[in-house]
Amino acid sequence: MPRTKPQSLSPEEVAFVTGLVIHKDAQLLALNKPSGISSQGGRIDVNTLDELLAAFAKPSGSRPRLVHRLDRDTSGVLLAARSQPAAAYLGKAMMARRVRKTYLAIVGGGAPDPRQGIVRAALRREDIGRDSRVLVAPDDHPEAKAAETTYRTLAAGEAAALLELEPRTGRMHQIRVHLAHIGRPILGDARYGGALAIEGEAVARLMLHARALVFPHPEGGAPTRIEAPPPIDFRALATRLGLAAPLDLESV
Repeated sequence: MPRTKPQSLSPEEVAFVTGLVIHKDAQLLALNKPSGISSQGGRIDVNTLDELLAAFAKPSGSRPRLVHRLDRDTSGVLLAARSQPAAAYLGKAMMARRVRKTYLAIVGGGAPDPRQGIVRAALRREDIGRDSRVLVAPDDHPEAKAAETTYRTLAAGEAAALLELEPRTGRMHQIRVHLAHIGRPILGDARYGGALAIEGEAVARLMLHARALVFPHPEGGAPTRIEAPPPIDFRALATRLGLAAPLDLESV
């Protein structure tokens, strides 16, 4: 792992990041990332989750390295490698699509039609200054990249639905854009048309949660599955919208 300039973290920051750990072994570290903190490369003067990994640095100065990212407002499982071989192994597994990612989203508009299926829509990135958006693009567009997302409806009402999603490709903002494309934008996703209030209540953030990762472990053996329970605000909104019962969100 690369050696980094020593970083001083406050006791509060160390306690915060260690409290996010949901799995730890000799090769891996998995965190349940809260919404509102950047994985890497944040543009505001606060620590990113990547920087907070300095709390787990070895005496040599090397620290865990994130092997993938989540959007700033997305919560859920985030995986880091604790050695260079593990980082290389997991990076290759990601490239080979041997890592299965499962998300939960609360969307507006009720259940999609059909209630489960695959969204196949090519995407392209558009940069305007320091801002970036992702757009659905024709397959023959020179910047288009193929993208697929499977979805199924777990619970639904007239105003909203709880969906389980698996991106088969790893494009920027893929789930968010694909759901908007089929007319079911994620609640709280102002960038892609998601409502900021529903049934008279404000939606404070993007209601997208990375629920689980299944991947080959660097040390071999059966595939490893790591799950992160949805945060309190996600569960509370699902309950208010009648989407949590009879669904047990803790066992999705």
